[in-house]
Amino acid sequence: MANLVFMRRAIVLSEEALYSGQGGPFGALIVKDDRIISEGLNRVTSNNDPTAHAEIVAIREACRVLNEFHLHGCEIYTSCEPCPMCLSAIYWARVQRIYYANTRHDAADIGFDDEFLYREIPTAPKDRTIPASQLLAHEARQAFDNWQQKVDKRHY
Repeated sequence: MANLVFMRRAIVLSEEALYSGQGGPFGALIVKDDRIISEGLNRVTSNNDPTAHAEIVAIREACRVLNEFHLHGCEIYTSCEPCPMCLSAIYWARVQRIYYANTRHDAADIGFDDEFLYREIPTAPKDRTIPASQLLAHEARQAFDNWQQKVDKRHY
């Protein structure tokens, strides 16, 4: 029953984003132990930040509130199936479960089509729409080698 309450709150946040003019119609919240830790709504246009999706906003705030860079034991409720960027952030944050309302296909129907990103990810870097070229790998390797040897590193 709590799941439905949390999802309804994510949907309310999506409406808030829409009508406040802060961004697209997306809302999300992070829950831990049946308690809302943080809420986020899409702020892409109001913040001039293409990464300010509702899920990212909620993750950042939850990490701040919990004073952690991971969200073990947390769940995310989002008004729409996460895009590839948000899905990656959810995995990096170690969220244990995702609940969503609208699908990515529903989002595509209203102009938020991420399908090209799903196709880009498995494409070789040099063949992507935005080509990527590796430079100075041998120089950059030193930082990785130093990390490998660092005794007091904090794993994540």
